[in-house]
Amino acid sequence: MLNISGLNKGIVLDHIKAGKSLDIYYQLGLDKINCPVAIIKNAKSNKMGSKDIIKIEGDVLSLINLEVLGYIDCNITINIIENDKIIEKKTLTLPNKLHNIIKCKNPRCISCSETYIEQIFYLSDKEKESYRCFYCDEDYSLY
Repeated sequence: MLNISGLNKGIVLDHIKAGKSLDIYYQLGLDKINCPVAIIKNAKSNKMGSKDIIKIEGDVLSLINLEVLGYIDCNITINIIENDKIIEKKTLTLPNKLHNIIKCKNPRCISCSETYIEQIFYLSDKEKESYRCFYCDEDYSLY
């Protein structure tokens, strides 16, 4: 049995779809922060079969972009740890608005041709998990 020690203070990203932890690691910029990070891949899960887990030590919640996490996988649970105990659990939802997370695929969109303009998308259909570009109304589906 693999043993990963507990955290005194930090966060645990739990219920990540198996195989997605490295994507999340880079999307959140965890490779650029100076703190211990543990990635557990393909852990057994009664609920999911298998899952990935990311443990981040330290006071890092302010560094985690919850908008990105909600977009990548809104089923991820965020456990906030202090003094070796879970003090709070946060659940995610699909964000209503995305800033600079995805890029418009319409080559004629102003957000593609003008680099100073933010990429802004609004949730257009929650059930289909699709977003629309603020500028050109191009649809972008997660699946």
